[in-house]
Amino acid sequence: MNLANLNDPCANTRLAAIRELGESVKAGVKQTHEVNNHVHTIYSFSPYSPCMAVVKAAQAGLQTVGIMDHDSVSGCEEMLEACKAVNMASTAGCEIRVNMDGTRVEGRKTNNPDEPNVSYIAFHGIPRTQLQAVKTFLRPIQAARIARDRKEVQRLNDSLARLGAPPLDFDTDVLAISEAANGGSITERHMLYALSLKLIAAYGKGQRLIDFVEQQMTIALPEKIKALLLDMNNPHYAYDLLGVFKSALVPDFFILSGKEECINVWDAVSFANDIGAIPAYAYLGDVGESPTGDKKAEKFEDDYLDELVPELTRIGFKAITYMPPRNTKPQLLRLQNLCQAHGLMEISGVDINSSRQAFNCPILLEPEFRHLVDAAWALIAHEKLAAAVPRLGIFHPDNPLLAPVRGTSGGPSVFQRIAIYSTLGKRMDHTQPEKAIELVDG
Repeated sequence: MNLANLNDPCANTRLAAIRELGESVKAGVKQTHEVNNHVHTIYSFSPYSPCMAVVKAAQAGLQTVGIMDHDSVSGCEEMLEACKAVNMASTAGCEIRVNMDGTRVEGRKTNNPDEPNVSYIAFHGIPRTQLQAVKTFLRPIQAARIARDRKEVQRLNDSLARLGAPPLDFDTDVLAISEAANGGSITERHMLYALSLKLIAAYGKGQRLIDFVEQQMTIALPEKIKALLLDMNNPHYAYDLLGVFKSALVPDFFILSGKEECINVWDAVSFANDIGAIPAYAYLGDVGESPTGDKKAEKFEDDYLDELVPELTRIGFKAITYMPPRNTKPQLLRLQNLCQAHGLMEISGVDINSSRQAFNCPILLEPEFRHLVDAAWALIAHEKLAAAVPRLGIFHPDNPLLAPVRGTSGGPSVFQRIAIYSTLGKRMDHTQPEKAIELVDG
């Protein structure tokens, strides 16, 4: 199977390649019941174009896959079309950071290791008809971020000069390896990946590079990382080096985000609800070792989760999104109970942004987490139906599909909504998702 053109610089070439492959990408693949709603692509930071991400998901046997880029929805159309080509269910979203001013948790550290009072949130299930509106909404956020990115590279270069390392040029080293020209975002990972590539080019792979990092840059390397960097055939070489630099260098050059980049949470959630997307708080929880291996053990929102969750509902969030492999079962069961108590949808996904990560998430097949699979199917049905008829959004107050249960005490529960929508999601023809409306009587 020829996958060469799936990461071509041209989106049209990538789409032509995946359409030619079609469902052959699933040949011989053991199908699972797993889902993943949180895959990053080259439009934020990832080794995968949207087309390649879809093929990787299909080869992992996933039933559904969702794109989730930082500050960008520019890869969404490609992802949706690629999923149609291979007959896979798809969902589109984006991840942004917001300031928590005006909330009961203002000033606290929530789910962001770098910035107190700034939280990561997701727009899940964006109707395809609203992607242009989201692009317009994100444009000033992207501009503010790139302005900060440039300043960060300047500060990084100051550190590199002190360490005897070659400097980076923002335009030729960082901007050039991003999709910013096509509506993508630039993250600190871009800067460190650019640095990794520059050092590999200057010192080659192996002991000479290790010596430079340890002796000249004074960064101690664990034996496990040294072994990886001594392996000349390591296909993840630059990503492994990036992980080292992320831990060692980011504190020296990171600049706090301004409020043009991290808009107020009330405004962001209101916008998501207005366009029929599902605003979701991204639960992190106190963590040990992260899936990507580049986050230290640290405390986040667990100490005041009982206070945070009801505040999220007051702000207007409709869901909490989380990554089951990241946390312990007691953490996740506590979170599930709080979501159920406050009527919040639970959405899962594994944050894919490195070539070392597996697309699979077998924990979803365990009894405590099987409901997350149904939630993914409900998310997909919501997205397709809301694109055709806005009031068919899963949380729309006038949704006719929920009429039979609207008269119950407190209105339709999140369980009732998911039960109805997950059934529709599973019945859809994923090669023609725009015809999902035909599943709805009348």
